[in-house]
Amino acid sequence: MAPGPKKGILERLDAGEIVIGDGGFVFALEKRGYVKAGPWTPEAAAEHPESVRQLHREFLRAGSNVMQTFTFYASDDKLENRGNVVGFTGQQVNEAACDLAREVANEGDALVAGGVSQTPSYLSCKSENDVKAIFKKQIDVFIQKNVDFLIAEYFEHVEEAEWAVQVLKSSGKPVAASLCIGPQGDLNGVSPGDCAVKLVKAGAQIVGINCHFDPVTCVKTVKLMKEGVERAGLKAHYMVQPLAYHTPDCSCQGFIDLPEFPFGLEPRILTRWDMHKYAREAYNVGIRYIGGCCGFEPYHIRAVSEELAPERGFLPPASEKHGLWGGALEMHTKPWVRARARREYWEQLKPASGRPTCASMSTADCWGVTKGHSDLMQHKEATSQDEMTELFHKAQAKN
Repeated sequence: MAPGPKKGILERLDAGEIVIGDGGFVFALEKRGYVKAGPWTPEAAAEHPESVRQLHREFLRAGSNVMQTFTFYASDDKLENRGNVVGFTGQQVNEAACDLAREVANEGDALVAGGVSQTPSYLSCKSENDVKAIFKKQIDVFIQKNVDFLIAEYFEHVEEAEWAVQVLKSSGKPVAASLCIGPQGDLNGVSPGDCAVKLVKAGAQIVGINCHFDPVTCVKTVKLMKEGVERAGLKAHYMVQPLAYHTPDCSCQGFIDLPEFPFGLEPRILTRWDMHKYAREAYNVGIRYIGGCCGFEPYHIRAVSEELAPERGFLPPASEKHGLWGGALEMHTKPWVRARARREYWEQLKPASGRPTCASMSTADCWGVTKGHSDLMQHKEATSQDEMTELFHKAQAKN
C-alpha cells in the first residue's frame, strides 16, 4: 500500500507532536571542506551536492523531521559580498538546495523547509523595499519547488525579521521565524517577548530562537518569547535550534564575540548527554519544534530524538548503532569501560578539557556595533588592506 500524504508542519504541531529539526550545515560542511569560513555561503548545494545530500541523510537517520534547504546566506547580495566569488547565482544555489532537501525528505517522514536569513543589505541601511526584494527572489524559488513551509532564521534585528515574514507570508505557506538573540533582546534592545509579538502579528505561526547561544540560553529566551505572546493574548507554536557550544560567557551578540570564534570552539562542544538535558528542558517549557544550529552533528540530533522517544513513541534508525545511555558498552573488552554502561555514570560525569593552562571562560570582544555603523557597511568589492589595517588597530586598542 502506498503511503498517504505527509502531515504538514502545523498539522503536526497542532496535534501536539514533537518535531525534530536538523543541525548546523554551515559549520558541519566547513569542517568537511565544502564551505568557506568567513562568507559562510552555501554554494556547496550546487558545487558539491553529494556532500549536502549525505548530511541531510545523516540527520534524517538521526531522527530529523525537517530537511531545511541549505540556503543560509543564499541571497545574491551575500553571495557577492566583500569579494566572495562562488560561480553560481543565488537562483542556482536555491534550486539545487531545494532539490536535495526534497530528495532526502522523500526517503522518510520529513518535511522540506525553505529558509532565508539576514542580509548585508539590511546592515548597510538599504530600504525596506530593497531588502524585501532580496527575500522575494528566494521565495520565488521555494514556491516553484513547492517546499512544505518557510523559515526566516538567523535575524539579529526583529525589524528585518518582520520584513522577511511579511514576504514569506505572501506565499500562503506556513511560516516560522527564528531570531539569533538572547534574553537581552535584539540588537536594538527590543525584548524577546516584544520580538515574538511583532513576529506573530507579522504572520509567523511558529516563533523562536536559533544560533548564537547555547541551549540553556536559547530555551530561556524562547520561554520569554512565549510569555510575551501569551500576555498579548496571541497564539503561536515555539521552536528552538541553539548552538552545540557552551556559551555562558557570551555578550548580547553571542558566540561571534568570543575570541575562539570560529576556529577554536571545539572545547565548548556539548556532549550527547548534554543534548538529552537540552531536549527535556525545551520540551518541559512547551517548545515542540526542537533542533539545532551551528556545531550540531547528527549524533547530537540522535540524542535529542532518544530523549524524546517516550513522547514520540519510537527511536530513530541511527539508534540501531547506539545503546541507550551507553548500554552497548556492556560488550566492551575492558571491564572498567563496561562499568560505564549506565545512565547514572553519564548523567553525573563532568568532562575534563585536557587543557590544564586554559581558562574555563573567555572575555567577549563586545565591539557593540550594529546596523548603521560604518564598520558594518557592506560592499561587493573585496575587503581592502587599508580596511584590515584599521580593524587590526581597533582590535589592539580594545584589548
